[in-house]
Amino acid sequence: MISVTGMIKAFNKGDVNEVTALSGVDLEVADGDFITIIGSNGAGKSTFLNALAGMFPIDAGRVVLDGTDITRWPEYKRAALIGRVFQDPLLGTCAGATIEQNLAMANKRGLKRGLGKGVRTRDREFFREKLAVLGLGLEDRLKTHTGLLSGGQRQALTMLMATLVRPKLLLLDEHTAALDPKTGAMVLDLTDEIVGTEKLTTLMVTHNMKEAIAMGNRLIMFHRGRIVLDIKSEEKKNLRVEDLLQRFADLRGGDGVVSDRMLLG
Repeated sequence: MISVTGMIKAFNKGDVNEVTALSGVDLEVADGDFITIIGSNGAGKSTFLNALAGMFPIDAGRVVLDGTDITRWPEYKRAALIGRVFQDPLLGTCAGATIEQNLAMANKRGLKRGLGKGVRTRDREFFREKLAVLGLGLEDRLKTHTGLLSGGQRQALTMLMATLVRPKLLLLDEHTAALDPKTGAMVLDLTDEIVGTEKLTTLMVTHNMKEAIAMGNRLIMFHRGRIVLDIKSEEKKNLRVEDLLQRFADLRGGDGVVSDRMLLG
């Protein structure tokens, strides 16, 4: 379970360019919740995920993960508990390392790393089994350098790496936005399968309202650094894009300005 209370974060404090990105965020997440997160640009969605990952200290508030207060934990320490997939497919893997080397590093999350043999035979067989699930033929390319893979292949590999050792929390920050529609749909299907099978507690930022409604058991909307909408279970199942757009427009003062990215699948 994740509990966030009173989270505040401002950038450029004391400067004319000071911006309050998070304005007292409160959120309770149950084990196994799959929450999709929407909101306009600058609403605080990605900043919230970055704060949970420990990329910067927050100005106020508290973060408790599975009963442990991690508010002051640095990013490297939280990485033992938190898996993450970024928007850019190039960020989640090491291009100069092979597929099996990348997986070997992911498989050691939370463990002390020594100078022993990088990839053992039994690990290699385990990696092949996991890669075969992706359906991309990567199980036969363990020695291939990751930099030679396509964006979709790298993002699928990153998804696998982020969940190879079961994380307490999985963060997905618009992880299909940089992919073409067909590849993005493949990665979303993979996401749904992995999260559902492993029952992972997941937060997924998306600009696509169809995705936000179709995936997960809960939907929250950010606006001006706050959570202004929280839709759960049965209410979410009956939600339509039109309903969500109307609520979004109401928050923006009825200006009707909605990006196509929020409509298109």
